[in-house]
Amino acid sequence: MTKNMPLNCPSCSMPLEVKTLQCAGCETIVNGHFPLPLLASLPPEDQDFIIAFVKSSGSLKEMAKHLGLSYPSVRNRLDDLITNIKTLQNK
Repeated sequence: MTKNMPLNCPSCSMPLEVKTLQCAGCETIVNGHFPLPLLASLPPEDQDFIIAFVKSSGSLKEMAKHLGLSYPSVRNRLDDLITNIKTLQNK
């Protein structure tokens, strides 16, 4: 089972940020306040959609076939994703 990275605080629902990064090789630790990258801030299903979109070279027709959905359904999902990305960018 894959665990998803939490995006919001379980206590107050505010967005989480990265505070510590650690090198797996030399164990150097970097502390600070780093916002999550935009794509990491999206829900896992949106991230999966983007990966499938790139793998299909941006072909919505290919995406529809891959997902077993109609072309208009895939187009609507992409439009919703675009709206979500614009909303995240404006925060």
